[in-house]
Amino acid sequence: MKQQTFSDIEYGGRARTTRREEFLDTMNEIIPWEEWVGLIQPFYYEGKRGRPPKGIEKMLRMYLLQGWFNLSDEGVEDAIYDSYAMRKFMGINFLQEKSPDATTLLKFRRILENSGLGKAMFESIVRDLESAGQLMRGGSIVDATIINAPSSTKNEKKERDPEMKQTMKGMEWKFGMKIHIGVDAGSGYVTAVEGTGANVHDVAVGPKLLRKDDRVVYGDSGYLGLDKREDVVSDPALSGIEYRVNRRPGKAYRKYANDGQAWEKVIERQKSAVRSKVEFPFRFMKVQCGFRKAVYRGIAKNLNRAFVLLASSNLYACARAGRSLQPLMG
Repeated sequence: MKQQTFSDIEYGGRARTTRREEFLDTMNEIIPWEEWVGLIQPFYYEGKRGRPPKGIEKMLRMYLLQGWFNLSDEGVEDAIYDSYAMRKFMGINFLQEKSPDATTLLKFRRILENSGLGKAMFESIVRDLESAGQLMRGGSIVDATIINAPSSTKNEKKERDPEMKQTMKGMEWKFGMKIHIGVDAGSGYVTAVEGTGANVHDVAVGPKLLRKDDRVVYGDSGYLGLDKREDVVSDPALSGIEYRVNRRPGKAYRKYANDGQAWEKVIERQKSAVRSKVEFPFRFMKVQCGFRKAVYRGIAKNLNRAFVLLASSNLYACARAGRSLQPLMG
């Protein structure tokens, strides 16, 4: 049993638990720490020379705090010293050790980015959900969201990020990247993630988000024509899918009110009702975790962050539903 400090005893007498602490306790219970640490181990420092490196799990916890609360390297270091909930999540006793500093976190994050470990962590969670019988299969929802990037050229190089692109959405120009996701239509868990410049059309990435055993796919009007694309038509598995894509709002209904128009409205609303599941992971990533703007230069680093946040979204949704990652007994 872990020894309690005076701070633990003091905070144990509080009248209520904060939402931050409830969230961190939930994530602490649901995350498969041993599995994620095992993925990072082959790429981490061996520690044969110099000072012993910080433990992988401790650094992973700090990295997750940074992503979940949208903090800088220095900001998350300060927050751990300032917040009891974060210190408790890190498992640090300040009488015995210090929190890892910002430079140590920077080096750890680069290991994850350079080794593609964000994607590996995401895929491991999808496999765990599959083993636990959480994915229902048979249908997917596809959608995309824009992550804005700084458009200013007031920097040392006097230029914008060359990998970020501009596009128009809602009569307004946007500059940045797109996160494309495929979501299991039954459970709402994210099963596929892709990252592109903002100028890449949603329908161009759609085929990469589909699963071979899908029988139906839902999408908004940005995916009109998905069933006619060459990479879909030429694939026997993808060409046999029923594509239930919403019509464009301006062309959805007939000009005059009649029974046919009412029926079209019902069909479009039913499609939208199914598609609504895709909004939870986007809400978790952009609203709860604050990932509305690109944090780093280039698509790869920001995509690595998106992989980790969407893996966390799957875990949080699983915990909120009262489920676990325990595999089904054969």
